[in-house]
Amino acid sequence: MVVVIALGSAFCYAAATALQQRSARQATAAGLHPRLLVDLAHRPLWQLGIAANVAAYGLQFLALGRGSLVLVQPLLVSALLFALPLGALLSRARVHRREWIGAVAIVAGLSSFLSVAAPARGRTTISFGAWAFLAAACAVPIVVVVAASRHRDERQRAMLLAAGAGLLFALMAALTKVNASLARAGLRELLGHWPPYALLAVGGAAVLLVQSAYQAGPLSASLPVIMVVEPLASVGIGTYLFHEQLGRHGLAPLAEIAGLAAIVAGIVVLARSPVVAGPDASVPAPRASR
Repeated sequence: MVVVIALGSAFCYAAATALQQRSARQATAAGLHPRLLVDLAHRPLWQLGIAANVAAYGLQFLALGRGSLVLVQPLLVSALLFALPLGALLSRARVHRREWIGAVAIVAGLSSFLSVAAPARGRTTISFGAWAFLAAACAVPIVVVVAASRHRDERQRAMLLAAGAGLLFALMAALTKVNASLARAGLRELLGHWPPYALLAVGGAAVLLVQSAYQAGPLSASLPVIMVVEPLASVGIGTYLFHEQLGRHGLAPLAEIAGLAAIVAGIVVLARSPVVAGPDASVPAPRASR
């Protein structure tokens, strides 16, 4: 059941990403500024993307409440598998052999990694010190990539901002898992602890960063980075924070690494495909006055 729920979430994320990126590229407000979100909020296409995102997150919340971070987050990569036929249908484009190879690589990689790793749910009670260390470990590289994104060309800027967004999405997934656990005890128990409020703060930063990445350049620049960073960071967080153990015996570590490598290769192929990400020759991101 966890797998089915996670795949449903992936489908909704595929639709949301396409809608929001198209809308963000039409925005006039500057990136990394709250005015960007105000501008986007008045666009029907972006509103539809938000609705799809809400549905996707709701399903992800349910999946993380029942399964491990190491299981659910890699499965969300299958959003690219859904985006491939949807993109081909909407744009009336042909799916080439390269894209089919990328899709097969993702399916094979997910099958290999998850069957060998067989991650358990792990623990849900985490010390504040462990959370503080994780927050610092995420904050430092995010600040670095955001600072480095300034005065870069549009593709480099989109990629750097996307890397920061991917880390924030992984941190959001960890907070979501804890909130799902607290929610079982009721709304009062949930609201009486700090994780829901931390989730709101991290979520707001993630939305601003990912929309800025979408605005900065083509989806083929930002999407591969997000799709690679988020699951890899989630696997690391799952093993560190929640003690979701991976396979350690015999050839299991090699099979897990090979599976992750296949997933990454498939992501790079599909996320850069014009069928999924749209043509790079799209309208350049608007330059707005501050």
